[in-house]
Amino acid sequence: MKTTLKSVVLGSALLGVTASSLLAHRAWILPSTSILSGESPWVCFDAAISNDLFFPNHHAMGTEAIKVTSPSGKEVEKQFEKDGHIRSSFEIQLEEKGTYLISRHRLGYFASWQEDGEQQRWRGDLEEFKSEGLAEKEGIQLIESDSKTVTYVTNGAPDIKALEPTGKGLEIKFDESHPNDLFTGEEVAFTFLLDGQPAEDVEVFIVKGNDRFRDTGNEIEGTTTSEGKFTFTVEEAGRYWITASSSVDAGEYEGAPKQRRSSYTATVEVLPL
Repeated sequence: MKTTLKSVVLGSALLGVTASSLLAHRAWILPSTSILSGESPWVCFDAAISNDLFFPNHHAMGTEAIKVTSPSGKEVEKQFEKDGHIRSSFEIQLEEKGTYLISRHRLGYFASWQEDGEQQRWRGDLEEFKSEGLAEKEGIQLIESDSKTVTYVTNGAPDIKALEPTGKGLEIKFDESHPNDLFTGEEVAFTFLLDGQPAEDVEVFIVKGNDRFRDTGNEIEGTTTSEGKFTFTVEEAGRYWITASSSVDAGEYEGAPKQRRSSYTATVEVLPL
């Protein structure tokens, strides 16, 4: 499939679908600059969960859970970390040439069921779920939530050593387009994987930042092909928020039906050609 993002008002039918999906609070990690050159340049980052893209107005994303991976695979120490009420920030020094991955990974378990006419909710880990005997609750539904929030920065020429898929959860394989080599008017092709395999029918939304100042989102919406491909073309330079999600039945755990929800959210920069 191919979708093109332009500065036009989308049809009311499309807006009705995408708006409901995008109104929820959105997580993001935003670099001050995505592409740099020189000897050991510095980059600063903001991280938050907000209503408007790249405007911190809800609550901060704690820096403790954010990991920085260098092009050689080493973990990079974050500097000048600060967790505020609505925004977190930190800086890193790019001492290696190539592309760095900045990521937060969250894995959690949730359950819900009806008891005595009231909705009950639970969250914890699988050992707690088992020890508390929750699988015996009538009508219980167990949900595994696996989410990744990422961005990428490059010192010098882009590479993909730090971006290689781990084979766990929802990820992007950058086999055709590099996230720090995106330009207006050029087709971008990403391959989405779920546990290392091409992920078909994954829902993908792409929104240009600073939506606070627009009457409409002008978002891209689509699903991946059977090969996990998602292609699009951007006509305006700027920072973009990409989010993809998948929900599949995952059998049972201790006899309770289990559903697996995976998401991958990235911030990228598109430059003028």
